[in-house]
Amino acid sequence: MKISRIARIGAIGAVAALALAGCAANEGGTGGSSDAPSDSTLSGTIDATGASSQTAAQEAWVAAFQTANPDVTVNYEPTGSGTGRENFLEGGSNFIGSDRAFNDEEIAAGGFGACVTDDIVEVPLYISPVAVAFNIEGIDTLNLDAATIAGIFAGTITNWNAPEIAALNDGVELPDLAISPVHRSDPSGTQETFTKYLSATAGDVWTYEPADVWPIEGGEAAQGTSGVVQAITAGNGAIGFADASQVGDLGQVHVGVGGDFVAYSAEAAAALVEGSPLVEGRGAGDLVFDVDPASAAEGSYPIALVSYLIACEQYEDTNVAELVKEYLTYIASAEGQEAAADNAGSAPISDSLREQVQAAIDLIQVG
Repeated sequence: MKISRIARIGAIGAVAALALAGCAANEGGTGGSSDAPSDSTLSGTIDATGASSQTAAQEAWVAAFQTANPDVTVNYEPTGSGTGRENFLEGGSNFIGSDRAFNDEEIAAGGFGACVTDDIVEVPLYISPVAVAFNIEGIDTLNLDAATIAGIFAGTITNWNAPEIAALNDGVELPDLAISPVHRSDPSGTQETFTKYLSATAGDVWTYEPADVWPIEGGEAAQGTSGVVQAITAGNGAIGFADASQVGDLGQVHVGVGGDFVAYSAEAAAALVEGSPLVEGRGAGDLVFDVDPASAAEGSYPIALVSYLIACEQYEDTNVAELVKEYLTYIASAEGQEAAADNAGSAPISDSLREQVQAAIDLIQVG
């Protein structure tokens, strides 16, 4: 297995992740009981990096899994999706979380350093709305359609009392205040989800291709989901996008869908994904959704993050393979999905999708 400079750097960050995981396990989590003896025969450590959007869910998953398996340590470091994918390619993570799957070109190129072969498992186990959140004193919600959101982030709408915003918010006293859009400074699947929404629904205003790297020079940028939320919280007039589980008490944009404006919710995000097809031409364990925000049905929320757990079909170390397989099996279970919903506000996958996901996880070889 290749161990790169990225892996060595990741090992330093894993110290913090280890502390987080240990605290989570001691708190008991949402799965299993710390009072009941465990009959688990699993032991060992697995290391992961990736999507910061999964942080709250991973905290719940790690706590429950380690409680049920007290001789196992799961380290999950929320580095961001781009770094997670790079670490997986370089062999620095046993599995990763990513807010986008590997694309067709990356799959064709192969070379996944964490794996014995180029066959990988990608399963959508964290589905959550991406909130458009803002900070304006005295205003809790605003209605914004796709063209207006695109104009704000493209820099063509620059003040909160602009006529485009006022027209959608009759009776709201909008301040004469500059808009300060905040985007991610790091490659991010959440960012790609958001730019895909802008491109699909307001292509005449947002003239950039979907990307995990912000396509516009300048503007305020912040590292990770927590950094974006902190920047919005600290800036009067700021607006940004982040996994809905982490935006707290910030103002919420109700997003235009058809003739209505929809608030983010787990149920509305699940409705968007439910009608989306799987990408064709992938391996049996590679379950990737083709989500089209422009086809959002009435009542669904059009900016939904479909975040993946990504693993190898075959590992050099059979114990690592067994631990990864069992951990992903727990995450996919009804109990695991409910733990994430309780801790992170995500949308549990359906029973029918769970069957597909479990079949993919079962492809992981344990010797």
